[in-house]
Amino acid sequence: MPTRKEAVDFSDIAIGIAQWLPVCGDPARNLRDALAMVDRLVAGGSELVVLPELWPCGYDPATLESDAWASTEPVDGPRGQALSAAARRHGIWLFAGTVPEEDGGVLYNSAVVYGPDGALKAVHRKLHLYTPLGEDTVFSPGSEATVVDVEGLGPVGLSTCFDGDHPSYARRLNELGARVVVAPCAYEAAAESWWDLLYPANALVNGQWWIMANQVGGALLGKSRVIAPDGSVRAQASRLTASPAAELLMIRADLRGEVQKAQREAAVLWASGS
Repeated sequence: MPTRKEAVDFSDIAIGIAQWLPVCGDPARNLRDALAMVDRLVAGGSELVVLPELWPCGYDPATLESDAWASTEPVDGPRGQALSAAARRHGIWLFAGTVPEEDGGVLYNSAVVYGPDGALKAVHRKLHLYTPLGEDTVFSPGSEATVVDVEGLGPVGLSTCFDGDHPSYARRLNELGARVVVAPCAYEAAAESWWDLLYPANALVNGQWWIMANQVGGALLGKSRVIAPDGSVRAQASRLTASPAAELLMIRADLRGEVQKAQREAAVLWASGS
């Protein structure tokens, strides 16, 4: 049975983000770590939990292909069943980052979302693969932007890392009705200026919350964050250091109210014909 109510109040919701460095090539350990962090975030009051990109396999460009294939499963495989059970047990919305998904011999980098009843609500296959780190040689791209209907909030957009670096993708999610975007990432420190400039701009010019979970360690930036529709960073985890530690970021937010405020005050930025 769920430990908390299924009807989430999005005018006062506790958001939890897990930021850590998964171990490349050890999917069993990474799953244990991910589930433990979900438990800890829920114990702290989180009702909507977000995990980063490719946590099952880790993210080392030199070994990404072998690591991803070694940890791939269908979305309804044992890992998916464990994530579903966690969402159902806690009665939360679990935006469970992205996982290597094999379908018909093709490998995708797929974001998965589970509702408070444990049902798989959405799968988003990353569209924009990051060629500087060779993602295009490992994964096949998805074909479309993805939104998931969240009762009480409406369409929530899914954006995986480099997807969101493209303003046209954020605008497409806006056109699909998404005023909240959840973005699992494995974003490199070398592109920190992009992280700092692009995403507050996406939020402002589309009237969107951006809830971003990043890996941290090695070459990966950290700085998981929650950005409001006015472009302000409302909460942020630590930046990459010499010895990065796992970190849980939690914030209470009025998702619905801030979206309504942006609609009143800034809709000219995204209104048709502007």
